[in-house]
Parts: sequence; C-alpha cells; structure tokens
Amino acid sequence: MFNKGNKGLFALVLTLFMLTNFVSNAQEGESIFNSKCATCHAPHKDMTGPKLFEVRQKWEEGGAMEGSLHQWVKNWQVAAATDPYAKEVSDWAPSAMTLFADLTDEQIEAVFDYVDEQPKGGAVADAAGAAGGGVASNIATEENDFGWIWYILGAVFLVIIFSVGGVKRQLQELDEDADKQVKVGSKVWVFKNRKYVGIGVLVLVMAGVVWLFLGLYQIGVVSSYQPSQPIAFPHDIHAGINGIDCKYCHNSADKSKSAGIPTTNVCMNCHKQIQGAGDQVEKIKNIYASAGFSPEGGGKYSGETEPIIWNKVHNLPDHVYFNHSQHVEIGGIDCKQCHGDMTKQNELPRVVPVEELNMVEGNIQLTRPTLTMGWCIECHNVKEVSTGTLEGKGGYYDEIHKRLLENDESLYEEYLEDGKVTVNELGGWECAKCHY
Repeated sequence: MFNKGNKGLFALVLTLFMLTNFVSNAQEGESIFNSKCATCHAPHKDMTGPKLFEVRQKWEEGGAMEGSLHQWVKNWQVAAATDPYAKEVSDWAPSAMTLFADLTDEQIEAVFDYVDEQPKGGAVADAAGAAGGGVASNIATEENDFGWIWYILGAVFLVIIFSVGGVKRQLQELDEDADKQVKVGSKVWVFKNRKYVGIGVLVLVMAGVVWLFLGLYQIGVVSSYQPSQPIAFPHDIHAGINGIDCKYCHNSADKSKSAGIPTTNVCMNCHKQIQGAGDQVEKIKNIYASAGFSPEGGGKYSGETEPIIWNKVHNLPDHVYFNHSQHVEIGGIDCKQCHGDMTKQNELPRVVPVEELNMVEGNIQLTRPTLTMGWCIECHNVKEVSTGTLEGKGGYYDEIHKRLLENDESLYEEYLEDGKVTVNELGGWECAKCHY
C-alpha cells in the first residue's frame, strides 16, 4: 500500500512520464504535418488538397472502407482503385498527391490527432492559408505551442505542490504519533532522515522539470530528417565516381536564393545515352517515363511526360531568409559545409547531423543542431566573408569595408585584430538580416 507521501511522489513521476509522452506524440504529429502535409493541406481550409480537420470522421461517414484513409496517405492511387469513396475524393481535385509509403499507421494517426487539435480560424490555419501552405505554418504553430506549454508547466507545479504537501503532512503525523506507533521499516528510516528525504524529493522534482524542458527544447529540431523520394538517387556515383559538379544539377545555387532541383531534361543530357546496369536500370527507367522517352531503336520521345515529384529535405520557416548565392558565390561556402560530403553519400538526401558535418575535412566546426538558429549564428561568428581588398566580386561586402575605412578606421582595425572580418562583425547577427 502507498502512504500519502509515496502517492504524491508516484503521481509526480507518472504525470511527468505522461506529459513527456504527450509532448513526444504531439511533436511527431506536428513535425510530420509541417514537413510532408502543410505544402498542400491546412486544417480548416481547402487548398491544393482538401482541409484535414476531422477527416477520419468524414471518411467514416462517407462509407470508406476500413484502412482506406491510411492507404490513401501511403499511396492514393491504390486507395482510389480499391475503394469507391477514395475514388470520389480523387475526382474532387485530380492532382497527383505525393506518396508517403514510409509512414506507419501510428504516424498517420499522430498527424490526424494534431490536425484535430487545431481550433477553427486559429493561428495555424490562418498562417497556412495566407502563406499558400508549406512550412510557413511553423511560425503560428510555434506561437500556439507556448499556450499549452504553460498549461503543462502549471499542471506540473500543481503536482509538485500537492506532493510536497503530502510529504510534509506525513512527517508531521509521524512526529505527533511517535510515542504511540511502533516505528519499524521504512517509516522509521524516513522519520529519522526526514531532512535528507526532503532534499532527495527536491532533487527528483528538479530533475523531472529539467527532463521535461530538455524534451520541449527538441521541438522543431529536424536533424537527421530524411523524407522518402520517388527515385533513390545515388549522389556518390554522380558527384563522387563521375565527378559531376553540384552546380551542374543545382544550377541556380550561385545565382539565386534557391539551389533548384534539376529537371528531367538535365538528367536526359547524360541518360539519353547512359542506360545503366544492374539495379540502376529500373531507376533510369523512371527518368525515361518522366521524359516520355524510349531507348529502343536509337531512342525517341513520345511527347507524353509526367513530373518527378521530389520531397524537399531542407525546410525553413517562411519568416527565415536564406540566399544560396550569397553564401556560395560571395561567402565562398562549400556545399559540404551544410549538406555533408555528397561524393560519399549513397543513401537518400537528409538533414546531416552537426556531428557528421564536423567530420568532413575543411568544414567549420560547429556545435548547435543543424538548421537551428544557433547553428547559423555560430557559423556567422567565425566565418570570414571578405578580404577587404575591394577587388573581390562581393560588391555588398566590399562596400561595407569601404565605409568602415572611410568613417571609422579604428573600428575597422579592431575587427582585423584576428586577421579576418567575420559575418558577425559586418552585421550578420542583426535580426533583419535573416528574418522578415
């Protein structure tokens, strides 16, 4: 049997465990929704795809077959072919939906649970609609998350108060009944060592609070994120063995904000002649199907094409500004600093953890998780952006050097004490540099 103090402590541990699981499930559903669903769907607004609020109830009332909704998420074509209701849904907006065959039933349920928790007309739905979907909803979601975090913290502190109160009452009762009761076993020990017991309870409570906060700090961290792709593209063969430059396929990396995804025509520049061998043949057939090309008889195009729908790997919130050309062309950042050594990566593209990035020769050594704000500003604090000779191609930074020399030469000399001028010293930590 539990006494009052033990019951309070047990309730605290159980509550912390349940809250941690709740945070984990909510985090998983939110993370999957933002990375895979929010581009085309919103909770309460029809976009490219229909609104998802209470979609499970809608499918059930519409007469959908059991398991059909999960099959739709994994492969909508299979669901439409086997379930009449799914066929009706496919006719509502006849556009190709991305296949998510790697998602489990539990992950799909976590997404629907997260969507059903969103209030109608709330910040998440409004942000997603205004931004045309995509991960812009991360902004509003993050703001909305702080509401329930305070409720959770309030509940934790209430449990702490009641638990400590229960321990205090137990000690008082033991003290009052000391002459009447036979002090044996654990009660005697607790009474005699009540000071140490109190300290131990306090340590456990503080450890539980720290544990909870460490879990909350992981919300939104996407290190090691690896979405499924329609073709298992081998970077090590293309960039490694064949030595193809990254910018041949991602040809806008040094010219625009986005690095760009190569079109099927870029692939066909080589694969019109190269048909592969072994398991490569099937992968290349997918490219031929997209281009409407048949290699038989010297090769010919049918004119019937279909896009290859790639899933984005590096997703940033819409309030974060990032320009590839500024980093690649002006900053001189090598692709491997952020993406890892692609010449050795045979697996599907993913967000490479900072520990693996630090193992790449020549990379700046960082400590914060990849794609977090701390990761960026840590790099800005050590990366040299210009020599200050005014002879480079970075006109923006050269102009800043020029103004420093003309207006505050002593400050410029202070910046050059370590032999370089960093992004931070040229304003790279100003909020407006990276945030709208």
